[in-house]
Amino acid sequence: MKALKILTSVYALAVYGFIFLPVAVLVLFSFQASLFPVPPFTGPSLRWYEAVLGDRSLTAGLVNSVLVATVSSLVAVALGFLSAYGFARFRLPGSGLLRALVTAPLMVSYLIIGMGLLILFNAVGLPKSLLAAGIGHAVINLPLCFAIVYSQMGDHQLNAERAARDLGARSRHVLVLILVPMLWPALFASFFLAMTFSWDEFVIAFLLTRFETTLPVEIWGLLRSGLNPRTNAVGSLVFGVSIVLVLILELVVFRKRRP
Repeated sequence: MKALKILTSVYALAVYGFIFLPVAVLVLFSFQASLFPVPPFTGPSLRWYEAVLGDRSLTAGLVNSVLVATVSSLVAVALGFLSAYGFARFRLPGSGLLRALVTAPLMVSYLIIGMGLLILFNAVGLPKSLLAAGIGHAVINLPLCFAIVYSQMGDHQLNAERAARDLGARSRHVLVLILVPMLWPALFASFFLAMTFSWDEFVIAFLLTRFETTLPVEIWGLLRSGLNPRTNAVGSLVFGVSIVLVLILELVVFRKRRP
């Protein structure tokens, strides 16, 4: 039994080390003082963070990423909520097939989705832009938002909706004043998960932007020139923002739902 516990602990350490060691190395060498992010470590130094924050293209990419992630996540949550409400409250012909079609992008490669959107946008005359990238991110995040919200819709919300209608509330008031507050943990979780996925998404942003690009595309441009501590600094910033979003999600949503 003791040997089994030791093996289990070693296995767990190996798994967590495999996951987090590359991230730790990335963050560590973002504080490298010399020109190359390779051993030996010559820091700590904030030189490369200053270089990143002073680079107009990187800061513009950072702002673009925040903008695209926020707007596309809001759109995905709104459409996912309305889709979940429709499927949960109305009997539609072929609803099973329709739900499968809504969630299908979860199982399709981002490359395929991005290429399909690129062909579609070229056909309708929508140029490569942040708008096109935002639409692409809404497409890939809508199924996730739909699945989360739909899984949380039950009979207790339906009873509250019926009671509100019996008291004279209109449908839009029921949605906004009754259902949304009851589903806010699911909506909040959907929004922050969608933001996390959109924040560091590369393939669709690369295919659908040209002059105005997001931060992952700017990072790819840096990586083409070889090893550079600036890429470590930018990668650390992206990782830090993702961790902050996940922590907010954990503290605000999941902690409150625990008994």
